[in-house]
Amino acid sequence: MASYVLLLKDYEDSESVIYRFGPNEKIMGKIKLNKLTRQFSELERLPDENIPSKFYFDRAAQRMAIYLAREGGVFPNKTAFES
Repeated sequence: MASYVLLLKDYEDSESVIYRFGPNEKIMGKIKLNKLTRQFSELERLPDENIPSKFYFDRAAQRMAIYLAREGGVFPNKTAFES
């Protein structure tokens, strides 16, 4: 089964980065990464009860972790998780 998670950056400073995430631009939640503690938190769940927010949250966190670890903390304005 293929999966796709769109991530659009909402905010970033030296301590945190916030992305909207979801299957498309119309159905999105919000995820925050604290760069100092490396902790993820879900600020907003996906608004559609029929779409599993945890599934999209986990993949969004995975994509953000790659930018933190491998890309030196450079977070793009738009990215996606695809598998």
